[in-house]
Amino acid sequence: MSFLKKWIDSFKSGSKRVAVFVDGPNLLRKELGIDVDLIKKESQKFGSIKIGRVYLNQFASDKLVEAIVNQGFSPIISATDVDVGMACDATEVAFNPNIDVIVFATRDSDFLPALVKAKEHGKETVALVAEEMSAAALKNTADKVVFLKGKKVEKVENKKDVSKSASLQSTKNVVATTKSVEKKEVRVEEKK
Repeated sequence: MSFLKKWIDSFKSGSKRVAVFVDGPNLLRKELGIDVDLIKKESQKFGSIKIGRVYLNQFASDKLVEAIVNQGFSPIISATDVDVGMACDATEVAFNPNIDVIVFATRDSDFLPALVKAKEHGKETVALVAEEMSAAALKNTADKVVFLKGKKVEKVENKKDVSKSASLQSTKNVVATTKSVEKKEVRVEEKK
């Protein structure tokens, strides 16, 4: 009975219908510690997932494909660059009246034209990105941005916060570079 109640309540609450597009080769990498489960959980915060697709290249392991299917997503395997297929599918969904929110999970801005088209057609757009310094154009255009960090998530919705955070990171990088340059200069002086 509780399943039926939850199902009826989802209609009453006006839950948004979500389409999720995952750039597998770019985001599902061991060194990032991001998996399909994390992407699914973060996407569900924006509504009920109606379309979930993970785009993979021909080198995807059987275990990865199985994990994707087990999470309720559809694996889309391509022998060529996955970006073209993902961008085409996301643009097509922008015209779907049964979808309210489109989530782009990626580390680059290759999907900016699809995101812009989705916004033009009244869709709410979300960018799930791996690092603060990745996909700058996508982050600056999406309605909402979520930074995925392994199993941890840091959410930023205000565009000014994104800019400040990116500026702060740039400053940290400059300071780190300056320190390493200073150390090199010190070493050079010590050798003289």
